Amino acid sequence: MRFQVSNEPVDPASLRSGLLSKTAGGYCSFEGWVRNHHLGRDVIRLEYEAYPSLARKQGESVLAQAFDQYDIENAIAVHRTGSLEPGELAIWIGVSAAHRDAAFEACRYIIDTIKETVPIWKHEFYTDGTEVWVDPTDCSCAHSHEE
Repeated sequence: MRFQVSNEPVDPASLRSGLLSKTAGGYCSFEGWVRNHHLGRDVIRLEYEAYPSLARKQGESVLAQAFDQYDIENAIAVHRTGSLEPGELAIWIGVSAAHRDAAFEACRYIIDTIKETVPIWKHEFYTDGTEVWVDPTDCSCAHSHEE
């Protein structure tokens, strides 16, 4: 499977090695880290929850769409679940392609579409003792993927 949901820390170096190819001239990756703030509030930790089989199925669909839309050779994505603290890696995406433009565009498409469609829920915990479930589709940085 190219899309994984994991309770374990992500190892970007080993994932990247799975994308190496003598025919690939470009590689692009994205690392999403837990930050210590959100909308002006201090965050102490996040908890990601998922229904793993459904998340994997939808994640695989996102990657299949990327293969259909962009001229890429390979792509891998891993999203963490469980409790994560600021600075920890929450999601990793890597894409290889013959040319860099396809790798960049597909990587951007994959992260944005995962956030919009894959059923992984984020629960934020704040320093003031409050907590909130964050809508993963409510991203103030939404982008269009029209070609």
